[in-house]
Amino acid sequence: MMEYKEDDFLLLSGIQHFAFCKRQWALIHIEQQWQDNLRTIEGEILHEKTHDNTIKEKRGDLIISRGMRIFSRTLGTTGTCDVVELHKDSDGVNIFGRDGTYKPVPVEYKRGKPKENEADVLQLCAQAMCLEEMLLCEIPEAFLFYGETKRRLKVALDDGLRGHVKTIFKEMHELYDKRYTPKVKLPKSCKACSLVEVCMPKLCKNPSAIGYIKNNLLEVDE
Repeated sequence: MMEYKEDDFLLLSGIQHFAFCKRQWALIHIEQQWQDNLRTIEGEILHEKTHDNTIKEKRGDLIISRGMRIFSRTLGTTGTCDVVELHKDSDGVNIFGRDGTYKPVPVEYKRGKPKENEADVLQLCAQAMCLEEMLLCEIPEAFLFYGETKRRLKVALDDGLRGHVKTIFKEMHELYDKRYTPKVKLPKSCKACSLVEVCMPKLCKNPSAIGYIKNNLLEVDE
């Protein structure tokens, strides 16, 4: 099984950007471009508490860990879990500094409501896969909490979803190694993107210089 070096790790949060738009992911993670809008600011406010790892909570046999750093050498990624719930269970795993064994369950917080695409689900699955690799355990399900609906959504982490996560990270690494920013086909989602002014998606419709030269040379030859 291939393993990535730590220097080659990509940010785990990037899988959500990649699933939403490959060009957006490249602008943020390759070209280091970023702009805030109302959605991104609301998301940052929601995550302020969930990422505060100075807050420790224990409710009976449940331990709540916030802002847990995670990584995976097989996916080649690193990131932070909003919340990891540690449920005391005889079939669980040992947790440093804690008596007994626990089953970890990641919970990812989102500002809006469930999306039509798989972006949030893929990010959550990637977090669980990191935890499994780090703690040598199995995590069959995890949760998404949406700020708009104030509800949790249970996500089954099946083989198909895990395979999709692996495929996406492989493609992300390939594009990152090439430092390649893909073009995009003007989807409706462009209107909701904070990078629309940086991205200028309409320019992607213009033919490339190489294509223009080839077309004109063909016309001359004819």
